[in-house]
Amino acid sequence: MPSIQETAALLAHSLRMRRDLLGPRRTGVSRESLERLGKSDLRSKQSELSPKETPHRQISNFKSEMPREARLAALREAVSVCRKCEHLADFRTQTVFGVGNPNAELMFVGEAPGEDEDKQGEPFVGRAGELLTKIIGAMGFSRDDVYIANVLKCRPDMPANTPGNRAPTAEEVQRCLPYLREQIAIIQPRVLVALGKTAMTGLTGTDEAMGAMRGRWFTFENIPLLATYHPSYLLRNGSIGEKRKVWEDMMLAMEKLGMPISEKQRGFFLSAK
Repeated sequence: MPSIQETAALLAHSLRMRRDLLGPRRTGVSRESLERLGKSDLRSKQSELSPKETPHRQISNFKSEMPREARLAALREAVSVCRKCEHLADFRTQTVFGVGNPNAELMFVGEAPGEDEDKQGEPFVGRAGELLTKIIGAMGFSRDDVYIANVLKCRPDMPANTPGNRAPTAEEVQRCLPYLREQIAIIQPRVLVALGKTAMTGLTGTDEAMGAMRGRWFTFENIPLLATYHPSYLLRNGSIGEKRKVWEDMMLAMEKLGMPISEKQRGFFLSAK
């Protein structure tokens, strides 16, 4: 069971994260209240500091010492009440944070929730999600082994009685991107896979065509980043040749992770060549 000091520190971190991401006016959390909460925890820890340690260093180290699950839970709470994009907050059923292993070595990043994801509160649960799950399984993982998130945490709004989904705008991406950056910083995957151009543009700022980016390695905060087609692209253009391109990208990710690749796996979707 966590001590009172640990609980206070976790509360302070959660409140500080919400204030930093949403602003003091939307959270009602003042700088003074955070300082008082932080000082109460520091007083209880002063005797434990070594001569070379300082309270400032202790605060900066606390974030990395917190369990990833706790840090993600605090971030999820901040996302759940976000109203940076008022039109999206009014339109959504709920936010769609992310799902999977907080200690995942492989993380997939998509563009935004669709109608199915908005209803269920989990990314990639529609037809594109079913295909992504099959791809993950073919790699030798389950969805519980990896982490899946989107650049946007809200479904982009649509006109009334209009079916389908739309791509997020550049402004919506920029407003929501800090949440994704924090997710990646917490999880610290060994490999990132961007599913589609919107995800790649959000992570790298590049505006290249997806066909030119896929199969190439980029970096995001020193993490290897691989671009590939979004599963919805394969639903629209599901030729064996296009499936092979995505599968070759997945084998690149497997090689980067040091995973063995069987001859059977290497032979997937080769008949079109």
